[in-house]
Amino acid sequence: MKVDKELTKGSHELILLKLLSRKDMYGYELIQEMSLLSEQVFAMSQGSLYPFLHGLEDRGLIQSYTREAGGRERRYYRLTPAGQGALEEKERQWGIYTRAMERILKGAWGG
Repeated sequence: MKVDKELTKGSHELILLKLLSRKDMYGYELIQEMSLLSEQVFAMSQGSLYPFLHGLEDRGLIQSYTREAGGRERRYYRLTPAGQGALEEKERQWGIYTRAMERILKGAWGG
């Protein structure tokens, strides 16, 4: 399902932090999981994912490490304690945002 990119802008950080809070993952796995769970609404190419991950790593929100998987070495990413704090704050902000949008779209006063 295609959704206007302007609506999805700003959601990738929250999504990636949430996915990594569940388990450590490598890049392609993150792309697949994001697409699957969102029914293809949220999709990232490898070309946009890796710079995004590097930015999160530079900010100390995630860490990368290499591990052998399936006979090859892969770079995995994991959430840091700072990343967990950022995730909790982003989830709080998301709740405020979605409640506000719901009130506007449905009409808070029965309008």
